[in-house]
Amino acid sequence: MPLLDRKGLRDDFYVRAADGEASSDSHVIVPWIDLPEALSRRGRDQRIGVEVPNTVKASELRLVQRQLSLIAIRFPAFSDGRGFSLARQLRNNGFSGVIRAVGPLIADQFAYALACGFDEIDLPEAVAARQPVEQWVVALGAITRTYQRGYGDAGNILDQRRAARLAASKEAG
Repeated sequence: MPLLDRKGLRDDFYVRAADGEASSDSHVIVPWIDLPEALSRRGRDQRIGVEVPNTVKASELRLVQRQLSLIAIRFPAFSDGRGFSLARQLRNNGFSGVIRAVGPLIADQFAYALACGFDEIDLPEAVAARQPVEQWVVALGAITRTYQRGYGDAGNILDQRRAARLAASKEAG
């Protein structure tokens, strides 16, 4: 599966462990259900990532997030946005590792995913065939302003309008 970040395609340094399978790889992603065992058997220099469904609560992850270097949030469908909220909550809870979106997102969601706190998108082959990487890169630059606060450095549209009105009123007054 192609792995994308804000610069385009990137290599995946993590190996997925199958359900119940122990792995000695230095960078491994385990299913949510196998996380307690993986953490208890963790090697000294091993980095653990976990793949969670988008229904997991941020409070459940908060208990183990310091031990994780990657959290992969599975999207069952592009129309199910709970993973965006979960990524945002993880960042608000102080998770500084990699947050990866996994599943059938669409290119139009790329900029929003990054703004919510995702670092990378793991695309299924079927999605990559329908929407090539070049389309994702173009979509990333298509959204330059948001209505929500806290997504990006330029401020949101409403705050920009408020600042413009304030500046205009100071000039007039």
